[in-house]
Amino acid sequence: MPGEQGGCALIVIDMINTYDHEDAELLVPSAGRVVPVVAELIGRARAASVPVIYANDNFGLWRSHHGELVEAALARPHAELIEPIKPDEDSLFVVKARHSIFYETPMSYLLWQLGIGTVVLCGQVTEQCVLYSALDAHIRHLEVMVPRDAVASIHPRLEAAALEMMERNMGARIVMAKQVDFTRPAE
Repeated sequence: MPGEQGGCALIVIDMINTYDHEDAELLVPSAGRVVPVVAELIGRARAASVPVIYANDNFGLWRSHHGELVEAALARPHAELIEPIKPDEDSLFVVKARHSIFYETPMSYLLWQLGIGTVVLCGQVTEQCVLYSALDAHIRHLEVMVPRDAVASIHPRLEAAALEMMERNMGARIVMAKQVDFTRPAE
């Protein structure tokens, strides 16, 4: 029932990516390491009937719907990073234009509608979109969990600082993906 905020959702941030942007050459190796972990998290969330929500940049294509974004990413040279984690027919999709998954998107309303109180954030980039999304989730009184092995970075030093900031300043639980238990209610 909307308004009862006890549920959990897995939010996959910016993993549908064409990798034709500045710093992509620094991001691709990190993304390659996290794709199998993100795929495993998505599979476990789906098996536990936990909502999987993709929050993704729109590549500047304001007419785009999520199918167009997925097709564009799969047509690029790094399709192997998209294929294992692409949305299925039950996945939810929020198109964003800025760093935070909440900025001028329906994400807050969607989470409220689903009765979500805990968000598990995975994806890219740790020191940018994941960090800003964690902050915005925190100020909306959501519990935040970030599996450190399911987030990709451009700059490892900044990633470490971002994870520490999320934990220290926002109360986020920084865990390993195997510690995320979608079968139990969030603590």
